[in-house]
Amino acid sequence: MTDNAASSVGPLVTGSEIARLAGVTRAAVSNWRRRYEDFPAPAGGATNSPLYALTDVQEWLDKQRKGQEVSPEVELWQAMRAAYGEQMVAGLAQVAGVLAGAREPRLPDDIATRVHELARTESPVDLVNGLTERFMDSARRAGSDQVTPERVVRAICHFAPELPANATVFDPACGIGVLLLSVASKPKMHCFGQELDVDSARFAQLRADLLGRSGVRIVAGDSLRADEWPDLKADLVVCDPPAGVTEWGREELLLDSRWELGTPSKAEGELAWLQHAYAHTDPGGQVLMVMPASVAYRKAGRRIRAELVRRGIVRQVIALPPGTATSHALPVHLWCLQRPENTAGSEANRTVRMVDLTGNSPEGSLEPSPDQVADVPLIELLDDTVDLTPGSHLRSRHRDYPAEYTALSKELEDQIRRLAGLLPGLAPGGGSGSLESATTSVADLARAGLVEYDGPEPVSASEQLDTDYLQGFLRSSVNTRRTTSASGTYRLEGRSARIPRMGIDEQRRYGAAFRALSAFEEGMRKVDELSRQLAEVARDGLATGALAPEE
Repeated sequence: MTDNAASSVGPLVTGSEIARLAGVTRAAVSNWRRRYEDFPAPAGGATNSPLYALTDVQEWLDKQRKGQEVSPEVELWQAMRAAYGEQMVAGLAQVAGVLAGAREPRLPDDIATRVHELARTESPVDLVNGLTERFMDSARRAGSDQVTPERVVRAICHFAPELPANATVFDPACGIGVLLLSVASKPKMHCFGQELDVDSARFAQLRADLLGRSGVRIVAGDSLRADEWPDLKADLVVCDPPAGVTEWGREELLLDSRWELGTPSKAEGELAWLQHAYAHTDPGGQVLMVMPASVAYRKAGRRIRAELVRRGIVRQVIALPPGTATSHALPVHLWCLQRPENTAGSEANRTVRMVDLTGNSPEGSLEPSPDQVADVPLIELLDDTVDLTPGSHLRSRHRDYPAEYTALSKELEDQIRRLAGLLPGLAPGGGSGSLESATTSVADLARAGLVEYDGPEPVSASEQLDTDYLQGFLRSSVNTRRTTSASGTYRLEGRSARIPRMGIDEQRRYGAAFRALSAFEEGMRKVDELSRQLAEVARDGLATGALAPEE
């Protein structure tokens, strides 16, 4: 909804916010909309996410005696939504600036009045933290990537190393500072951040000032193209970089010194952010980077992944539970890097810890069980793909190779035994070996209404024609040549194909034989697949030591 439209009806609320106002569930609000004809009509939004005028909702709730007094915090948030709309971060920065005593553009009168009233009963820190929580909740429900999701922040805090009280922490894509200030929670830590969006950077700095975090410095700017902290070396770098961005500045940064592991391709912007973060570490410094799962195996990033493994830089890759990133449904990984203390130090790191939490709930424990962890030797990772997907390596380590080998062997033996019984009994025929005499074209059968198409394959539409007989002859080598196009594509429905003329009883006899041959071919395909699986299990079992040749 536009700002002008919003201002004409006052603050707007969603169905979820109505539920909070009334102290009921969202389902109850949905029931009210259906049951009560006088429920307020939407004043904006979309069909699937309508918005309602707050004053209309309050009047209706009071009339139905379902309402409760709207808190001043809710009234302030709704007024800010009406005034700032999609520019809510700018509004948050203005309010935080006023509370911090900074010189800010004048707030809208309605908002200024509410802020000053709340400031009499709440501390500036509590007020700003409350607004931040509401903004994060709104971003989560909208599927926005403006802020790092709360579940991602929780995961990074869980896997972050223990840091000294005066450690230096850096976030080169810090947004409104939620991740940076959560990881670096000790008051004497030195925090540095950079954020492309000016309003987000300003709000993050003002919030840190209100929290009394004098060691926090956050600036606005493009971290990759214009690094504002070129000489900074941190004990820990955390980052939830923008995903899927191809215009990250590759052409102008081709010779940049940060690409010590290789120049990222245009499609691998995430690996540019990774190396930018790594460039801001001293020996022993660590990086925790949120990555889309596809970065672990994409072909374009293979060389950089190989260098990360070969030099002993990547220490751990964690596949987080589905739903951790609330802005999308894609799986995400957490990459943990550490700059080796020295050349000899990289020699000592001979494995990468793989952790697969994809079977866990996003709200559940982040502590992996033994079967969710594997320490993979570097040499195993340095193959043609350099796949750093945890699940790929955990499956092979926790497989029961002896049981799989036994089960597949038995299934293959049973399938081969059944094959002989599928072959039809065939005797020498008296035909000429061709279909050139006493035949009918499929086109003629179609014109006579004897054939119809069920998908790509023709089937009988009459009791005078047997479908198995029809399709069996159509698959013969003679008709295959007839129905193959100039490009070599075979089309079973080719109308130029011909079949012999036979009575229905004779057709069914031939049809039964063709049906048996189709079952035999399917059995052969099953044998082929089982043979492939069995060979793979045997080879991998022998290579991992899970299987051994018999004495």
